[in-house]
Amino acid sequence: MNDLIPTRRSLLARLKRWDDQESWQQFFDTYWKLIYSVALRAGLSESESEDVVQDTIFSVARQMPQFKYDRVRGSFKSWLFLITRRRIADHLRKEYRQVKTYQPPPDGGTGTALLERVPDPSTENLNAIWDEEWKQRLLETALRSVKTQIEPKHFQIFDCYASKGWSVQEVVKAFGVNSGQVYLIKHRVSALLAKEVSRLEAGGDSKS
Repeated sequence: MNDLIPTRRSLLARLKRWDDQESWQQFFDTYWKLIYSVALRAGLSESESEDVVQDTIFSVARQMPQFKYDRVRGSFKSWLFLITRRRIADHLRKEYRQVKTYQPPPDGGTGTALLERVPDPSTENLNAIWDEEWKQRLLETALRSVKTQIEPKHFQIFDCYASKGWSVQEVVKAFGVNSGQVYLIKHRVSALLAKEVSRLEAGGDSKS
């Protein structure tokens, strides 16, 4: 249910039906964190970013009947980004208008400080942020998949050594293995992870 689905035709086809609640819940569970993280990094607050998630999902639902799947062009990723970027821009403009209409207090203060806090979308490379967050979500999905394919102890060793930055000595002491086993496990899991990422990027998920 948490698989990243950049090009899964079956789900995209089901999303054309407004009343398919299970498919829409699956879509939300898959993409909300991506949209939320990009909105946060664009300069919005947590509550505003939550609003962007809701607005984006609503826009997707409204436009999905006209969406045409194109695996070669990878158009779903670009299409979802375009919608997300527009919803972020809507909130940035709204915040800017609120500051522009701000009335200074009687003590002579100005709205300059408030204006300075409004994010300038021109300073944010949303395209790069989107790509970075997309890859991060892809990696997280691949990790969840790999975790089900190997022994729990081996995944813990990989996680501690490769992800959490433990030294080989710390891993050896904590798990009762030798250094050679640590390196071997890291190599094997890394290979599985790279293969899973490639599979997801190619839209090779056969589950539907």
